[in-house]
Amino acid sequence: MNCYPFIEAEKRGDHNVKRACELLQVSRSAYYADRTSGPSSRDQRDAELTGKIIAIHDESTQTYGSRRTNVTGILAIAHTGEGQDRPPVGS
Repeated sequence: MNCYPFIEAEKRGDHNVKRACELLQVSRSAYYADRTSGPSSRDQRDAELTGKIIAIHDESTQTYGSRRTNVTGILAIAHTGEGQDRPPVGS
């Protein structure tokens, strides 16, 4: 779980960042490093894949189900191996 948004909210509320980090058992250096870093490569890949899926969904007049959606577009994404670096949900 990412606790940095909570620490950021505490900081905006003029509360003690040091104490919030101690309570959440995270170092202040890790918190400040996270604030200065950009999105991870996984987040970037997920955003790109989400954009492709949304485009396919829009092309199919926003219908659901494999029979109604552009199956060839989804299969093209699957054959490139995109989105397969993450285990299935529940495994």
